[in-house]
Amino acid sequence: MAVDRAVGGAMQWVGQHSQDVLAPKLCYVSRGVHEDVVLIGASRCHHHYVPSILSDSLELSVYNAGVGGSNNIFSHFFMLCQILRQHTPQMVCLEVMPTDFNRQDAPFSALGFFAPLMGGSTAADSLFRLAGTYRPYWLSMLYRYNRKASSNLWGLVMNRQKDADHGYIPLPNSGAFPKKLETEEPSVQTDPLKMYYLRRFISLCQQRNIMLVFMVSPKFTQVSPAHYKVLKVLARQYNIPFLDYHTPGVFHDHPEYFKDASHLCADGARRFSAIVAGDLKAGLMGSAGATIHR
Repeated sequence: MAVDRAVGGAMQWVGQHSQDVLAPKLCYVSRGVHEDVVLIGASRCHHHYVPSILSDSLELSVYNAGVGGSNNIFSHFFMLCQILRQHTPQMVCLEVMPTDFNRQDAPFSALGFFAPLMGGSTAADSLFRLAGTYRPYWLSMLYRYNRKASSNLWGLVMNRQKDADHGYIPLPNSGAFPKKLETEEPSVQTDPLKMYYLRRFISLCQQRNIMLVFMVSPKFTQVSPAHYKVLKVLARQYNIPFLDYHTPGVFHDHPEYFKDASHLCADGARRFSAIVAGDLKAGLMGSAGATIHR
């Protein structure tokens, strides 16, 4: 126990000083997010929305709380609970995708990223109980840092934050963009537990009078209108604006804006953020169940 606390304390120090991708974001969230607009989602949120561009247009402060690899609503709910501990933003934009509602073999696999924040929110910690990891994290401080130990240590040597913009980190314009437009099949197997947490996410925002917006950023893939049907039906049910830039094929004529089929490069993210800023400023987020088609 003494060794665990000593080494765990050392890893906590590493996490607080690391300049890797995730550690500074967890530290900032634990200290307290204060921005007017908060973006939540996985890697597509993390790398697609440039806060400075959105802020200039909306005249509101913006923070990108996207976490790469946090691949479903369980992680997003955890992040929302942590943010609401100390601050109520005016708007929350949730980057959604089929994994937020469909069945997965290991739906709680990404929760380990957030273990260093354990103890900050009872609602968030309940997810560790569902995942079966609450007791190990409670017993071992070192185990809480297991998932990101190597990257946190590497972050003491290499600064991954030098190009960061309020939580956003750009992906390089490598020139290795996708050459062929692939087709994605719609996801049809809905997970009732995920739907429950989607509704809890919505309820938390409604209780705090937070404007909630569902968003889908561009991908270099083709999908049918049914691809996001479950999420769009949910959005209409709760009068949540749904901004869909994927189904209409935004940027399909610009493969150079993509790093790969799922992620925009830095140039693509800047151009996309300008489009989003204009749409939000135009008041589209105030229309019940609104859907953007371009």
